[in-house]
Amino acid sequence: MNPENHADTQSLDAISSEGDLNVSPQRRSWAEGHIGARTKAILEEDARWFLHQSLSTPCLNVLRRVEGAWIEDYEGRRYLDFHGNCLHQVGFANPKVIAAIKKQLDELSFCPRRYTCEPAIELAARLTELAPGNLKRVSFTTSGTTAIGMALKYARVATGRFKFVSLWDSFHGASLDAISIGGEAAFRQGIGPLLPGCEHVPPPEPTRCPFRCGKTCNLTCADYLCYVLEKEGDVAAVVAETIRNTPFIPPPDYWQRIRAACDKHGTLLILDEIPIGLGRSGKLFAFEHFGVVPDMVVLGKGLGGGILPLAALLVRDTLDVGKHMALGHYTHEKNPVTCAAALAGLEFIIEENLPGRARDLGTYTLQKMREMAARHPLIADVRGLGLLMGIELARFAADGSREPATAEAEHVMYESLNRGLNFKVTMGNILTLTPALTITREEMDQALQILDEAVGCVENQNKNYANSQSA
Repeated sequence: MNPENHADTQSLDAISSEGDLNVSPQRRSWAEGHIGARTKAILEEDARWFLHQSLSTPCLNVLRRVEGAWIEDYEGRRYLDFHGNCLHQVGFANPKVIAAIKKQLDELSFCPRRYTCEPAIELAARLTELAPGNLKRVSFTTSGTTAIGMALKYARVATGRFKFVSLWDSFHGASLDAISIGGEAAFRQGIGPLLPGCEHVPPPEPTRCPFRCGKTCNLTCADYLCYVLEKEGDVAAVVAETIRNTPFIPPPDYWQRIRAACDKHGTLLILDEIPIGLGRSGKLFAFEHFGVVPDMVVLGKGLGGGILPLAALLVRDTLDVGKHMALGHYTHEKNPVTCAAALAGLEFIIEENLPGRARDLGTYTLQKMREMAARHPLIADVRGLGLLMGIELARFAADGSREPATAEAEHVMYESLNRGLNFKVTMGNILTLTPALTITREEMDQALQILDEAVGCVENQNKNYANSQSA
């Protein structure tokens, strides 16, 4: 591996927490070898009109088709997509979702504010039927970020308090209120004053834990959060992702301890399941794994059937406290087409038992990933719950310790793209793997073989470079 690329990639770590970067030398090198003249012209036109950002525009490639677990680029190359922005639970271009959209377009294409429509009511009723506990009230919007904003407002009105506690390294969206509670520097730095009263505490992530838990979390992070709630005394809500999308999976008792502390101090618990809900974890709601029910839960991404933008805020019935206020009414809140798409996608998830498929295939895949880790020194950790999976890469330092293999992770990503597998790198060195829940075992085996080859390729290149340096 070119040491200059390594240094450049390392210098960009601070802004790579939420995904791989489009400003790295490896991105430029890959594009030079894989982007043809026609695709390049389209990308240049795209870059001409859209605002540029380090995680998006300029773009990597141009797509012309998506279906099931696959994406296809403008030049006809197909990739198993283990990224999908976490919205393809039912697979890309799901026929039942498309049929529902077409049917609804012919019947009722829009519903303005102050009016309602049957698809919106049916979707709200179905979500509350499926949700555990007393999550019986719903509000819809077009993005998870906006739904998070609604949750914050409802928490303030319901409690009469304005403070929030959330976790470092968390992501809840890119709006000003969402980055105030979010814990990633990439979205907070240089923006200026954020919402007041937003406190942050360490997350249950052993490999990055300031308490040095090691491989096993000892719940000191939970004790820390409980201590903050006690000392502050007037926190409106704890806001957190049930499972960080990298993924970092909390210990079984973590959320039960936080739930008890919230109840003790009159604090609401808001769980963000925008990327991980709707079956990806092996259960319809990820919090079901932990034996708790939040006061509010936010869904998004895949709620629109992998086609249309839709998010939902589900709250306890007793939190219907905004009757005298306007806390979140939006132009497309009860759009009949998006609601029809969501209802079709939700019914597909239930009828095809996609949470069960995710659980079973995830167990199989995790075992295969562990076998892969035994063959590759570069793999420091593998983890997953359902089809929410991650492979963490780390290199050995001169003193024998391990340090994040950020350059290698990016290199593995591009080697995988060369072989037909798409995913994103998170936190600089974690290969984040989120396929469609409809993926077959044969397709999963194909993806795992690609990963195995890509990691091996990078290890061999590192070995050859090290040998040439010592010769």
